[in-house]
Amino acid sequence: MVNLPAIRAGRPATPSPQMSQRQVSHSHSNEIESDSAKRMRAVTPPAPPLGSDVIGDVVGDFGIWQLRTILIIFLCKIPAAWFMACIIFTGPELYPGSEFTCDTSYLEGSSSNYSVSDNQCYVMDEATGSRSECEQFSYVSSFDSLIMQFNLVCLRDIFVAWTQYWHLFGVLVGGVLGTKMMLGISPRSTYCVGAVAQIVCGVVTGYARDFSLHCAFRCLSAVCCAIMFTAGQAIFADITAGMHRIGAIILYDTFWSVGVILLPGLSSFFNSWSLIYVGITFPTVMLIVLLYWTPDSPRWLLRHAVDRFSIDNVEQIVREGAAINDRTFKIPPDFRQQLEHLSERLKAQPPPAPWKELWVGKRAKTHMIAAHLALAFFVINFMGMLLNIRSFGRDYLVPNTIAMGFSEIIGCFLALHFTLKHNKWKWQCAGVFNILAGILGCLGWIFTNADQMDADLKVSLWMIIATIPKAAVSCAQSMILACMNELMPANKKQLFVFSVVTWARVWLLSAPFFNVLKKIDTAMSLTSYCVFSILGGICTSLLLTPRTSVAPVVPQAAVEQGDKKEQSPLNAPVWTIESDVNNTRL
Repeated sequence: MVNLPAIRAGRPATPSPQMSQRQVSHSHSNEIESDSAKRMRAVTPPAPPLGSDVIGDVVGDFGIWQLRTILIIFLCKIPAAWFMACIIFTGPELYPGSEFTCDTSYLEGSSSNYSVSDNQCYVMDEATGSRSECEQFSYVSSFDSLIMQFNLVCLRDIFVAWTQYWHLFGVLVGGVLGTKMMLGISPRSTYCVGAVAQIVCGVVTGYARDFSLHCAFRCLSAVCCAIMFTAGQAIFADITAGMHRIGAIILYDTFWSVGVILLPGLSSFFNSWSLIYVGITFPTVMLIVLLYWTPDSPRWLLRHAVDRFSIDNVEQIVREGAAINDRTFKIPPDFRQQLEHLSERLKAQPPPAPWKELWVGKRAKTHMIAAHLALAFFVINFMGMLLNIRSFGRDYLVPNTIAMGFSEIIGCFLALHFTLKHNKWKWQCAGVFNILAGILGCLGWIFTNADQMDADLKVSLWMIIATIPKAAVSCAQSMILACMNELMPANKKQLFVFSVVTWARVWLLSAPFFNVLKKIDTAMSLTSYCVFSILGGICTSLLLTPRTSVAPVVPQAAVEQGDKKEQSPLNAPVWTIESDVNNTRL
């Protein structure tokens, strides 16, 4: 009997000729299959890995192409600021007695003697001692203002806030309309529609001689402005990524502030409120011309692609961006196929979560309540404090407007600093800044009864304690609009941002009416806004960006080989924040 273990332990037996022939044949077959597989791999490109983004890989997160697009789109914020703040210069306050007087000619048919009050608002019958409101005025002024056109003096000056209300209502409607338009119209086309319509509505607003018609077209002009900067942000948020996207959204409002700074100089060239409207309208023509160098949103086009021409358009846009950024070497040989795969993935994305689910999750209720309240307080403050400089006197409008614009720019850069250098506690930094600035602004009551103080000094002190809260509000508002998408999971981000911004714009409608408090005291209106800063700062401090552990993507080849380098500490899980979303911008 043969001892099998002994045979296995010793030298292997010599194979038979038949076994050798089978082994040679099998080896030859493997070589043929290997050559065939290599040829197939050479002809058919590998499918892109799941989750890859060929557009971002080719054009990069940021470059010359993105910078050029951002600067062009940022320009639309300048006319938007002009239309919002133009009431400061189209409707400056008139001085009673010297610039407007009560015209009692409409009472000439009466036999009684009448006298006019010092503020030119009331007519007193000396025979009966009764008093009635003046119904007719005469004006003496070198500037043909909106107030003179519609007699917005005395008790009718509340209608100055009423015109501003309709502008802010237009911003609310325009943001919602722009978002809904982009469900079927590309962002670039939406931007163009808003720009063309804004030119028409702006001119009609300036030449309307009926007050109701003026308010209606001022509302439509604001709708067009909101459509423009909503669609513009969708474009540059799509072609940038990472911290460059966050930085672009934060600095979006700096061009709004540039418009505020330029408005006094622009207004000085005209002696009529109608011409001011024409002056702030026609620069939009340049924005339409610059659309030639403005790309469309490539991912929007892929998501709505219906034929091969749509893919061709995206390919042309991305190739142009890669050429300008000097990244043509990043274009893969199967670029067209990867764009088609990306288009299919974008179309297959699940729908966003319903609004009720925004309240479900860890700290979800806290974030929902705090974010909605904080942005509402801040947008009221942001717009209202700018308009409130009218309460400091007409003689100080120009320097005060410029000071407010610069304080807004400082606030935006502070938001960028907190986000880049103190990202973990950025919400608390912005919140504490607003609380302290709001407390400082409430000190305006110290100067209100200082009758012996020089008028210029008093206004200067008021402006100092007003610009600091303005910078704090600008800081927190920019940070919330750029980073609040971090507070929710991916499927809830878009609806969360839309809900917070729309809610804030609803409450923004009340901003002009807080300025009426200046009738009680100048410090009263300023204090109301500073209280909003404190409340908004408290709500902002309650926000906390969640941290999620995400394992790095390891190549499959490295996994199969079991390479020890892939097990180094450099490839350990890291804390990351997902923030890829197109926010709706104010």
